[in-house]
Amino acid sequence: MHATALTGGFAEAPKDAARAFRAVMNVMARPGQIETLTGAEPPAPMSSAAGTLALTLLDGNTPVYLAGALDCKDVRDWITFHTGAPFTGPEHAAFAFGTWDDLLPLTAYPVGNPEYPDRGTTLVVEMSALETAGATLSGPGIKDKAALNLPELAAFQANAMQFPLGLDFFFTSGDRIAALPRSTKVEAA
Repeated sequence: MHATALTGGFAEAPKDAARAFRAVMNVMARPGQIETLTGAEPPAPMSSAAGTLALTLLDGNTPVYLAGALDCKDVRDWITFHTGAPFTGPEHAAFAFGTWDDLLPLTAYPVGNPEYPDRGTTLVVEMSALETAGATLSGPGIKDKAALNLPELAAFQANAMQFPLGLDFFFTSGDRIAALPRSTKVEAA
């Protein structure tokens, strides 16, 4: 195991984890809202926000899939050391991390089932930037309308049509995070 795996975790685990969990829940409850998410310093190419999310939501019973450049020894060792999460393919993942193109096709991930709709995968999409512009969002947690730059529209529109089944999404860029739950309706701006 590389030395990088042993560093970059929460400095004050209880406080950092609580702060991160609150930010994660805030963005999921308010789709399109962007917050700062810090506390972890994962190895490249994983962003600080994605690493903090991993430390906050992964544990030894949470199967994780790493796509593309994130599927490297340094990131795998770091996640193993700090969370104990087992690695799997997309078909069994509770969480998947990668860029949009690397995470495709979305049909590879579980969307839950009628008895357990919560068993759909949560995708953590690494983006070059996050902006409150672009696609128009509406639904639970949004007073009127919100906006977020999404990598495409059709996939998110199709995902919302499956509700209560479907995938949930976090978008990360540097130390910033936003979310798009499966209940959110997406339209062109």
